[in-house]
Amino acid sequence: MSEHRSSEHPSAGTGPVLSLRGIRKSFGDTEVLRGIDLDIDKHEVVALIGASGSGKSTLLRTANLLEPIDDGQVFLGGTDVSDPRVKLDAVRARIGVVFQHYNLFPHLSVLDNVTLASRAVQRTSKARAEQRGLELLAQVGLADKAREFPDRLSGGQQQRVAIVRAIATDPELLLLDEITSALDPELVGEVLELVRTLAEGGSTILMATHEMAFARDVAHRVVFLDGGQIVEQGPSQQILKHPVQDRTREFLTRFTAPGLLGPDPA
Repeated sequence: MSEHRSSEHPSAGTGPVLSLRGIRKSFGDTEVLRGIDLDIDKHEVVALIGASGSGKSTLLRTANLLEPIDDGQVFLGGTDVSDPRVKLDAVRARIGVVFQHYNLFPHLSVLDNVTLASRAVQRTSKARAEQRGLELLAQVGLADKAREFPDRLSGGQQQRVAIVRAIATDPELLLLDEITSALDPELVGEVLELVRTLAEGGSTILMATHEMAFARDVAHRVVFLDGGQIVEQGPSQQILKHPVQDRTREFLTRFTAPGLLGPDPA
């Protein structure tokens, strides 16, 4: 860790929801993140793109302090939450996270999965937490699954439950880590539609994704990672259609969706 740190971001109170400053992370001799600087503003949707091993998942995990950083600072709402004195559970209660493989508790019902954090961390009463949970499940068409166990649900339904669980505590920031990569193709759309709804509702989202068309249409900004560094970032249409850096263009040529790269057809 850096020896000199300020506990407040220079723009604390008015600045970004999340600020990463000089984030470095290694696993053994492999440096996975090499000095990442990134801001996420309130209501902004930012898509992280890049090849496997580029550092996307590690970046999300350091943002939520699931991975300790080797150097740098993580600011949440202007406060340095990477300070060792900060209570990690209190920080994580302010951030919703959804992983590739749902990570639902198999021994708990759908409703209990959704309400667990509200009851255990925020000390919300069971009645109030369940009312909120049922309302959210109804919004995603899963109210009738509230008393089911996760193994009775399809992959798409489980991932929608995982997203509902993540937003049930009204987090300041939502981190989504390749949430469609483990799904059958026919189930991807229903999960992305929920994310689109959250984005349109003003959620602040940082998501790692390989769904380029979705990133183009929903994200405000796209950030391209390569070798643990940010190579290029900017408005989604600009980055995905007219990338400046050769490395970005080379990566995007792997995706052949019509109209994704280059100018729109006349």
